[in-house]
Amino acid sequence: MELKNAVAVVTGANRGLGRHLATRLVASGAKVYAAVRRPETVDLPGVVPLRLDVTDEESVRAAAQLASDATLLVNNAGISTGTPLIGGSLDAVRLEMDTNFFGPLAVTRAFAPVIEGNGGGTVLNVLSVLSWLHPAGLGSYAASKAAAWAQTNAVREELAPRGITVSGLYVGYMDTDMAAGVPADQKADPADVAAQALYAIEKGLPEILADETTRYVRQNLAAAPSAV
Repeated sequence: MELKNAVAVVTGANRGLGRHLATRLVASGAKVYAAVRRPETVDLPGVVPLRLDVTDEESVRAAAQLASDATLLVNNAGISTGTPLIGGSLDAVRLEMDTNFFGPLAVTRAFAPVIEGNGGGTVLNVLSVLSWLHPAGLGSYAASKAAAWAQTNAVREELAPRGITVSGLYVGYMDTDMAAGVPADQKADPADVAAQALYAIEKGLPEILADETTRYVRQNLAAAPSAV
C-alpha cells in the first residue's frame, strides 16, 4: 500500500518501536492516530492522540468508531513480564496472553470492517523472534508471541478476500525500555526496524525479518530445538 495519504492507527505509539513507526508514518505523509491507554502521554507532533486499551473491548470499539477513516492498523502494543510458565504467576501469564494475543485480535476484529469499508488496506502485527524460539525464562511471553504468529497467519487468509493484507514483523532485542537490561551490541535500532517494516508494508510483504538472529531462527525452524 502507499503510505502517503494512508490513515494509520498505531497502538503503543507513545514510546519504543511504536513511536518510531508513528514518526516515520507522519514523515511519509500519512495521517496517524497514536493509540495509547493515556492519550495525554502522547507528545509526537503531527499525530492524533487516541485512547485505546487493547485489553478493554469497550475502549477498542470506541477507538474504531473515532478512527473511522483508518486504512492501516499497526498492532504494536505489548508487554513482557519475564514469567516462566511453570514457576511463574498464572495471573502474569494471563496478562501477557490478554495483551499480546487477545488484545491484537480484538483490535483487528474491530478495525477490519473499518479498513474494508475504506477500500482495503493493511494490518501489521509486531511479533518477535520468540514466536519461534521459546526460552524457559520467557515462557509466557514466547507462548503469547507464538500464538500471535498463528493468529497473524490465520487472519491473513481470512482477511485477504476483504482487500486487507496482513504482515508480521519479527525481531529480537531492540533498544527500547523493554530490553533496557540487554547489552547495547545485542540490540537492533528501533528506527531501522521501523524503516524495514514500513518498506515491507509498501511492498505488500507478509513477513519482515528485521535482524540476523531472527533470520537465522526462522531458517532453522525444522531443526531440533537444541540446535536453534
